[in-house]
Amino acid sequence: MELMLNNLILITGRYVAHYNLQLSFNIQQYYLSLSMAQNKFEQSLANGAHQKLQDLVGDWSGITKTWFEKDVLVDECLSTARITSILDGRFICYDYQSSLEGKPLIGKMIIGFDIPYQKFTFSWIDSFHMGTQMMQATGEPTENGFSILGTYGNPEYGDQLFGWRTELEIINIDEIIFLAYNIMPGEEETKAIEAVYKRI
Repeated sequence: MELMLNNLILITGRYVAHYNLQLSFNIQQYYLSLSMAQNKFEQSLANGAHQKLQDLVGDWSGITKTWFEKDVLVDECLSTARITSILDGRFICYDYQSSLEGKPLIGKMIIGFDIPYQKFTFSWIDSFHMGTQMMQATGEPTENGFSILGTYGNPEYGDQLFGWRTELEIINIDEIIFLAYNIMPGEEETKAIEAVYKRI
């Protein structure tokens, strides 16, 4: 009985030692990965995708055009925007105000760059297009900005989702263009929004 107890204690001790060693290794790996991720973010903030986003911070004004059908301009209005940096430069917040057919329209977009997946991302809400929904979207870098694809839908219109592609084109440090394209199921995309801004 005593021998069995001693063996059990010995086995338990070895198991606990192995577990503690594995736990210590996992913790070291975790903090190492955090350090590597922080270094990649700092590099991106210095001369990468995050730096490009931070260059957009400021106040903007311009003209926004809206289409509901291909080549049929519905509205053209003055618009203003403020882009701010959030979470120490990890994201930017794009807040805009305009109007549509005489009614005020406001919106907010949180834009970031996902370093592990090397994709631009955004979350978008506004007082007209999205209603009570929030769009999540991801996309690729382009030569002068990004192209991000999201989806939206409504069970009243069936199960198929509609596509919504958003482009940012950085003309220069003081001029940018946001473009959005609506994609009906099974059809080619059509321009829905064009917002041309100049820095104030």
